Parts: sequence; structure tokens; C-alpha cells
Amino acid sequence: MQNLATKLSEIIWGCELDSLPSIQRALISLCRYVYLIINDLANGQLNLRAMSLVFTTILSFVPLIAVSFSVLKAFGVHNQIEPLLLNLFLPLGDDAATLTSNIIGFVDNIQVGLLGTLGIALLFYSVISLLTKVEEAFNYTWRINKTRTLAERFSNYLSVLMVGPVLVFAAIGTTASLLNNSVTQGLASIETFGFALEFITKLLPYLLIILAFTFAYIFVPNQKVRLLPALTGGVAAGVLWQSVGWVYAFVITQSSSKTAIYASFAILFFFMIWLYLNWLILLVGSSIAFYRQHPEHLTKKDQAHILNIRQREHIALNILFLIAENFYKQKSALDIDTISKTLDCPKFAVEEAIMHFEQSGILIQTDHATSTYVPAVPLENLRVMDVYKIIRCSEGEFDNKPLGKHADIANSLLKRIEYSTHHELAQLTVKELISE
Repeated sequence: MQNLATKLSEIIWGCELDSLPSIQRALISLCRYVYLIINDLANGQLNLRAMSLVFTTILSFVPLIAVSFSVLKAFGVHNQIEPLLLNLFLPLGDDAATLTSNIIGFVDNIQVGLLGTLGIALLFYSVISLLTKVEEAFNYTWRINKTRTLAERFSNYLSVLMVGPVLVFAAIGTTASLLNNSVTQGLASIETFGFALEFITKLLPYLLIILAFTFAYIFVPNQKVRLLPALTGGVAAGVLWQSVGWVYAFVITQSSSKTAIYASFAILFFFMIWLYLNWLILLVGSSIAFYRQHPEHLTKKDQAHILNIRQREHIALNILFLIAENFYKQKSALDIDTISKTLDCPKFAVEEAIMHFEQSGILIQTDHATSTYVPAVPLENLRVMDVYKIIRCSEGEFDNKPLGKHADIANSLLKRIEYSTHHELAQLTVKELISE
């Protein structure tokens, strides 16, 4: 069995994609996508984050619906929210209607006038916390360590809460109006057009869910995501979501024994599992979008290796020298993707090094949209020794407490190494290196 797995791995990863015929290249690429997604799932982080989002969703779901409900009520389309929830919970079977009516009942019972300032603040906080959790999960799939600032989160999330529901229901209403239009109904009477219209009507739920997922993959990660990768992830996640929904609905109908065991808790039990599957599918689609935008991950089997200390130091120094040289020659500021491609090193290592430099005040971000960086201090005042200390102590200062009978010998040796390094690099600046 192990020999078969090894041979299969060699077939998938042991060839250069550019040298293969188009059909074979597509098949090998698909196998690599599947391998990477399975590897992400086996790593366990996607499962943990999906389960964490289930807990946060249960706490924030009613406040989220309440905020959306209040916005939609201002536009007079709040009555459409119930059928949308019903379609979302459709795989739960007969319990879908009960769960939907309970949630709508909770929302109707929220009296904004009695909440007060603190209550409204807590209402928005629970919603913002859910969206923050979602962003953190998406950032993980995109290998992004830096989240949006509080001001960016508030403005972006608020725009989604206020404008998003209106756009969604406007699209649904427009589509329904077009389908019920007299001209459309007249065309439907013609056999050919009628068949096409019926096909479009059945395809519409898929298109709406794919568009929703694509929008999430573009908007949520703290990263500029191109349309094609986001659409690829949206299509994959949308098809997977509908397929899993059919399977889950079938399982629900065959689970009368579990209903008898859990009694009235069965609806909550099935609801939590369905939420978990939804979030997991959403994160899988985000991973697919990431690999689509970063095809370099399809060229090596192991991309998630742990860098040793020497590699991290080497990458960090190269990043700083590249940004400094670019700035010194008055060229355009570099972004993280460009730095990663120029140095041919993993993107997560670039982000980690830049994060430490930014926190230490050596680099500053010039554009939050494109994540470009320039030196934050004059290069002639930036000593190489200071940079080296920042890289070595990026995880915090070492606690110099006794570790055993050889602690004095080890401390003495480390001090000699630090003294030699400081003596050698004491007056050398980054500008001198760049000028050379």
C-alpha cells in the first residue's frame, strides 16, 4: 500500500507541467489541487476554524439577521428574508420550516427601542465579531498573518451589512420580475425558448450561490484577490455546497433513530452539523481560490515546510535589502507578492519578516490596498547590527534564566558571539551595503 502511495505521489509531483500535453497537464493539475486540499483538511486547521465559526455563528446569527432585517425593512423587502432562510435550511428536511420560523420569531421579538445604546452596541459587536472570525479563517487559507485595522473592519463590515442585503434581494427581485415578465412568459410558450427558460430557472440557485461565494472570496481576505481565482473557488464551493446539501437531506430523512435519541435537541444537532459543513465548504473554496491565484504551490509537493533559523535570517535580510535598494534607486514601492516572486521564497516567510520589520519601525506600509512597503527610517541611520538584532529577537527577548549546570558556559559563549558580531557590524549601515 505504501509503495502504491509513493508511486502515485511520483506520478503527480515528479513531472514538469510545462512539458506535458494539455489534457495530461490539466489532469495532473487537478490531482495536485485535490492533493493540496486534502492535505489542508488533514492538517486539521480548516476543521478547527469551521467548528469555531459554528459556535460564533450560533451566538451571532440572530443579531446578524436582525441588523439585515432592519436594513431591508427600510426598503420594504424584509418579507423576502424568510424564504431565503428556508432555502438555506432546506437540507434539514421538515425541521427547516420550524427553525426558520423560530429565528424570524426571535428577530421580531427584538425591540430596538428597548435595547438602549449599550444593547445596540452589543448587537453590532456580536455581528462584527462573527465577520472578524470569518476574515481570520479566510486569511489563514490565504497565508495572511495581518488582519485589517479596526477602522477598516468597521467601515468594510458596516458597508456589507448595510448594502449587501439590499443588493442580494434586489438581484433576486429583478430576476423574479424578469422571469414573470409578459414578454418572458410569451417566449416561454415557444418550445425552444421554454426549455431554455426552464433550464435557466433551475440553474439560477447555483448561479446565485456561486456569485455569493465569489463575492466573499474577493472581499473577505485581507488580500487583493483576482476575479478568476475567486470565481474558480466560487464555482467549486457552490457545486460542492449544492451536492452536499442533497446528500445531507437524504441522510436526514434516513435518521429517524437519531431523532428519537436526541428528541427535541435533534433540530439543534442537525443544524450545527449543517453549519459546520457550510463553513468547511466555504473554507475549502477559499483554499482553491488561493492555489488558483498562486500556481507556484502546484510545482512542489511540500510548501508548508518549517524554515530553520538560518533560512529565516537569510530571507529577512534579502527582503530588507531589496526594499531598501528599490527605495534608494527611487523605484516604485514593492508589494508582498512581487517580493515573494523576486526572491523565489514562500509568501508566508515574506509576510512574517515584513510584519516584524513593521512592528520594529523599520518598514512602513504605503498603500493598504496593494500592501506596498518602503523604509520608515533614513537608510544612512539604519545600522545592520540593529536589523540583525530585530531578526534574531523577532519572537521576543530570551529569558536568561539558569537552565542547568552548563548555563554559565552557554551564556558566556553567547555573549562572546554577540560581542564579535557587534564589533564587526557596529558602524555598518544599510545604505553603505546598498551603495556597494
